[in-house]
Amino acid sequence: MTDTGTLPVTSPDRRPLVALYAGSFDPVTHGHEDLIKRTLTFADRLIVAVAHNVNKQPLFTVEERMHFIREVTGNDPRIEVRSFRGLLVDFARDTGARVNVRGLRAVSDFEYEFQIALMNRHLRPELETVFMTPSLDTTYISSSMVREVARFNGDVSGLVHPLVGDALMTRYAAMRAAGELPPLPATAKGGTPTGNTETGNTETGRSL
Repeated sequence: MTDTGTLPVTSPDRRPLVALYAGSFDPVTHGHEDLIKRTLTFADRLIVAVAHNVNKQPLFTVEERMHFIREVTGNDPRIEVRSFRGLLVDFARDTGARVNVRGLRAVSDFEYEFQIALMNRHLRPELETVFMTPSLDTTYISSSMVREVARFNGDVSGLVHPLVGDALMTRYAAMRAAGELPPLPATAKGGTPTGNTETGNTETGRSL
């Protein structure tokens, strides 16, 4: 205890706390930024790990997603942006991470994340999982919903960094020009997606 009655934040013999925040980040959103900033209030270093996920067809390449993360975090020296393949526990061991940060937007996220946390504990007991709830103004944001809004030319300015927003609009415009996407419906002048049966297909806490 210090003379102010609080626990010291650091001590000479304390190992630096390295936290790991892994996900697809396709793309990085204000929700991700919120968790990154708040993690740095208790961790000395944070590794943001962009996963090569064989079960997803990403909109942006791993390199593009890593670039976005570096830009939106201001190239903070406490943050290291890396990519990884394989098991998260192996990546944590190789990087010296002792805390795995996971975001929970809703109760429905917890069951999946709880199972993953238990498996990670089985594989590597030294790796602690920390569940964090998002700030109230970012609770509803997910990468999949951001992609869907942008796909239909909706306004994503309050959801992602301007750099990411511009990249989304440019990518979808290029895909429409190449015939990979149908033309925008006449009603798609901004706002929520229209005429799309995928609207309810949100992520379940995998990368927030």
